[in-house]
Amino acid sequence: MAKQTEYAILVEPLADADGGGWLASVPALPGCMGDGETREAALADVQNAIAEWKDAARQLGRDVPSPAALGQWRQRAPRSLHEKLKIIAAREGVSLNAFVTSVLAEAVGKKSA
Repeated sequence: MAKQTEYAILVEPLADADGGGWLASVPALPGCMGDGETREAALADVQNAIAEWKDAARQLGRDVPSPAALGQWRQRAPRSLHEKLKIIAAREGVSLNAFVTSVLAEAVGKKSA
């Protein structure tokens, strides 16, 4: 399993014309990417790329961007939706924020698969 990183990583399939497999990129570190035959291999490869990118930036005297701060936004929702989400979160035994984060993460995961 790939080591966790604080940087957001985008993993996308590569077209057959580009050799197939998967590409993992780090938007906070321009040009930092890794690839592999599987998603897991691409994630492992990008971990090495992150370390190399940061090392090269330091050697060149450039700033290394810090990982993005904890994401936060305010979202207005219809009262009926808010109430339904609260009920489901309570059934699951988690906070409303934890439940909504989980639902969003699952939806984004399905979109990127």
